[in-house]
Amino acid sequence: MQPIEHSFHQINGLRMHVASCGPADGHVLLFLHGFPEYWGEWQKLMARLGGRFRCVAPDQAGYNLTDKPKDIARYRAKRLIADVHELAALVSPGRPFTLVAHDWGGALAWGYALTHPDRLQGLVILNAVHPGVFQRELTRTPAQATASQYMLQFRDADAVARLSAENFAALWRSLAPAHAAGHLSDAERDGYLAAWGQEGAVEAMIAWYRAMKLAPPGTDGRAEAGSGEGVYDPDALIVRVPTLVFWGLQDHALLPGCIEDLDGFVPDLRLVRFPEGTHWVAHEYPDEIAEGIAGFADQRATKSMTV
Repeated sequence: MQPIEHSFHQINGLRMHVASCGPADGHVLLFLHGFPEYWGEWQKLMARLGGRFRCVAPDQAGYNLTDKPKDIARYRAKRLIADVHELAALVSPGRPFTLVAHDWGGALAWGYALTHPDRLQGLVILNAVHPGVFQRELTRTPAQATASQYMLQFRDADAVARLSAENFAALWRSLAPAHAAGHLSDAERDGYLAAWGQEGAVEAMIAWYRAMKLAPPGTDGRAEAGSGEGVYDPDALIVRVPTLVFWGLQDHALLPGCIEDLDGFVPDLRLVRFPEGTHWVAHEYPDEIAEGIAGFADQRATKSMTV
């Protein structure tokens, strides 16, 4: 197992904590975690891939050991994508890299692929919906709109108190089945609790939801800015980067419709489905995902050398 190195860097005005491992001259795999995780989401994959690749996993803005700005606008997608771009310039200067991302990290990764395709050798997504598909599903699929109501609840005034109560019981509830099934160890559980316990962390984590542009229509009748069609122009959302998507079909937050006709937005797409996988496929299938990432990155590197 490769030892994890920890460092702090000034990234786009933030003091950002970064965990990394693997050969300094290796092809960079840049990992972006989701909610409510932190860099530790990627420990299993880093252990499997760090012998061949340079694995870099930051705590994103507001999470764990990275700075937690109070301004909600600091968590808008444009600013967060700029964080990724600046970090990438630091860890893979002048060289294309592979971006690996889950959940909210995946939302940024889709955006990064749209705005900086020249920087990417490949894109790897784990249960993170493309913005054009999400816009479509929120408007045409009532079940997806219902499944996404938690996003609106995170905007409520009492959200921080609710999520922090009883030693973060509400946050842990989503990950608890993975722990019960043996996919998360007690030590990993303690890592999550420590990350959530950092001063201001929960408030900063849900600021991502409070700042988001696209939101589900409220099923309780309240109007939400950004709900409905027309937030994004679908013609502007074609991803021109080779993309590998891993998807757990038992995800209760992002339903299977979120990968339906995805190739309409991602022409160079490979899709791997896990019929029994949930939202937490990085924990449930680390061997299969690590093998898939390694093969994908190697294949892209070979094509880059022969073009």
